[in-house]
Amino acid sequence: MNACLTLPATTTPTVKKSVHRECIEEENKHKWIESEKAGYDLGEACVNRWVKEHWRGYLRAKWVEHLQGKCFWVELDRGDFGLLQRKFHSQTELLDLILNQLAAGKENLDVLTWAICNCISTEPVNEILEALDVNSRRLAHRFECPTSPGANSAA
Repeated sequence: MNACLTLPATTTPTVKKSVHRECIEEENKHKWIESEKAGYDLGEACVNRWVKEHWRGYLRAKWVEHLQGKCFWVELDRGDFGLLQRKFHSQTELLDLILNQLAAGKENLDVLTWAICNCISTEPVNEILEALDVNSRRLAHRFECPTSPGANSAA
């Protein structure tokens, strides 16, 4: 699904994509590569293993792209698209450090611990983490059952 999304004149047109559709392609690539290595079709067990090992990191990376305004992922919160282009202009270095950690799968507590260990004021870190709100941005994989009402939000 490569339909263009029309955005305000201040931003460039971007591609609208589906996390779930793209994920299926990733799962199939993984299954094909692993099956080739094994010499036979590894089937759904291989896909399930990909989900278990890679889904959260895959989704987190797509969420960061969405926040940066690089790609509009239809399952993610519309209001989050391009959020980083609208906020934190005076804190870009700190924001990049936090985003790198979140994209690598770190959670809020990990980021706060990192800030404390590196003598970084937790006030701006908390401000960024609250705006990003990673805990309400979880999206269940199509094989998973949502565990809570907010579990099907995004990243």
